Amino acid sequence: MLFVAVWLTTILSSAAFANARTHTFNFTAGWVNANPDGFKDKRMIGFNGEWPVPDIHVNKGDRVELYLTNGIDKDIETSLHFHGLFHNTSYGNQNQMDGPVMVTQCPILYGETYLYNFTVDDQVGTYWYHAHAGAQYGDGMRGAFVIHDPDEPFEYNKDLVIQLSDLYRQPYYDVSDAFLSRYNPTGAEPIPQNVLFNNTLNATLDFKPGETYLLRFINSGLFVSQYIAIESHNMTIVEVDGVYVKPNTTDLIYVATGQRISVLVKAKENNPGRNFALMQIMDDSMLDVIPPDLQLQWTHQVAYDKGYDWPKTIDVGGLENAAEEFYLQPLDNRELYDDYDVQITFDVRMKNLGDGVKYAFFNNITYVDPKVPTLTTALTSGKLAKDPRIYGDNINAYVFEKDEIVEIVVNNYDTGKHPFHLHGHNFQLVQKSPAFHEDENFPEEDQDKMTVPYNESAPLMDFPSHPVTRDTILLEPNGHVVLRFKANNPGIWYFHCHVDWHLVQGLAAVFIEDPETLQEREKLGSNYKQVCKAAGIKNEGNAAGHTDDWFNLEGLPRQPAPLPRGFTAKGYVAFMVCTLAALWGIYTISDYGLSETIQNDQEVYNRLKEALNVDDTAISSVPTDSANNQ
Repeated sequence: MLFVAVWLTTILSSAAFANARTHTFNFTAGWVNANPDGFKDKRMIGFNGEWPVPDIHVNKGDRVELYLTNGIDKDIETSLHFHGLFHNTSYGNQNQMDGPVMVTQCPILYGETYLYNFTVDDQVGTYWYHAHAGAQYGDGMRGAFVIHDPDEPFEYNKDLVIQLSDLYRQPYYDVSDAFLSRYNPTGAEPIPQNVLFNNTLNATLDFKPGETYLLRFINSGLFVSQYIAIESHNMTIVEVDGVYVKPNTTDLIYVATGQRISVLVKAKENNPGRNFALMQIMDDSMLDVIPPDLQLQWTHQVAYDKGYDWPKTIDVGGLENAAEEFYLQPLDNRELYDDYDVQITFDVRMKNLGDGVKYAFFNNITYVDPKVPTLTTALTSGKLAKDPRIYGDNINAYVFEKDEIVEIVVNNYDTGKHPFHLHGHNFQLVQKSPAFHEDENFPEEDQDKMTVPYNESAPLMDFPSHPVTRDTILLEPNGHVVLRFKANNPGIWYFHCHVDWHLVQGLAAVFIEDPETLQEREKLGSNYKQVCKAAGIKNEGNAAGHTDDWFNLEGLPRQPAPLPRGFTAKGYVAFMVCTLAALWGIYTISDYGLSETIQNDQEVYNRLKEALNVDDTAISSVPTDSANNQ
């Protein structure tokens, strides 16, 4: 009987894959003039001269062949990551399709083309694809990736994909440069100038009476989490990050960057004679300061008739009542992994190094790109692939054995929120603490007293029997999370914060999973090698590019030296503000004294900026209250 059951399952699976299609895309990335929010023009990165980039819809079992050519600029590199896809080599896929630069591929330089070729095997649901080179996707190089399931466990009349994102007026590279600067010693994250709803504002969702809609929400932004509420309509959560969950009805959802939440919404049975507000609300608790011209919420509409008046803004009420992800349960009742084989604890900290820049750390290590992609090292090092030393000491490298149960503990020694994303896997959420001391101001030296780290002998909550399973989870301020997954997908997998500003600060680790099996299944492709060669990157070697001695890390890029003893971030702020003020004063007095006419203040300000070689973004990135407190 068992043989018959296996044989029947195999036949049915083969039949499903026999109907699979191959979807081929030829995309050239380049700048496109656009006006996303209707207020100001901005160059966005589009494909083939068009923006927004297209959403991709495929069916379970289909193959995707996506040719990406970099036509952005001669000094700009790029890549693509398919967020949430496993690229499981058990199905003939390749780890080198995952996308993060210097982790599983070399950067695609201007004029070069890389083929992303993979099958969507045993995954269904809502995903997205985006550039994975710095903060590049913030300029629009992002789109939905939906895998339709012929056996969906719920019914609806129509599904709608909704991207939630944030908008910065300046190009991503200028914003990044100003953020990672000695002129921003507090590490204040850049504040977006707006949010977007499906790459625009004042959006309309058309409803017909009596129908049911599946709304697939994707937070494809760089920074802020967002709340969604629909006036007089409940939302039933049925999927998170490509995993079906037991239906959970709510009137308010919270979507952190990188997360996806799909909800069923039942339209009114009869025409209600009016339209309803769909509220999109920015999580302003993530902002160090709130500029007076920043609109924190937008009113879109669920429209039964476009002839009706635009709905009025509604008061959503207590945002703390948003559905909590920890209490969701997988529909298939998958059970908690009983225990772990390996436990890794990451302490998240933010601190300044000797160059004055504030970086992000796991266990006092801030991620720095190696000279050779980690995948290259794993596939060309033979038996040494299991030795973490060859991967360098600045990427937080961990090697896992086949099928080990891995427990990741993340303690937040920071006052910010961090949505952590794991490539190549879903994980079980075992513990998730609330925020602690969230609205309190305290000296940086008191941070250790404010954080509540995970205590394995006295966990804050009962371990769930059927924990929610997803690929992106929110770590609350001064709190902790505990995650578990099974190392059953050989590959090099990135674990990082999906607040992209924190990723560029170095908040990342790399998991090298069952590298011996990976070597048996995968070799570096000719396209992979060609792209690396064009970038001047070796196709063999340890993290520093050495092959004569695999433990020789001479020349490996590393984090800057620490600040001198006794020199604090607070002192650095005071020093920078005082220096700027003094220079401004000297320049103004001397220029005024030598001038034959009374100078205009704005002229003096602009000339000072030029003399100091700083811009408005760099100056404004230092919070006003921080300066005043000095």
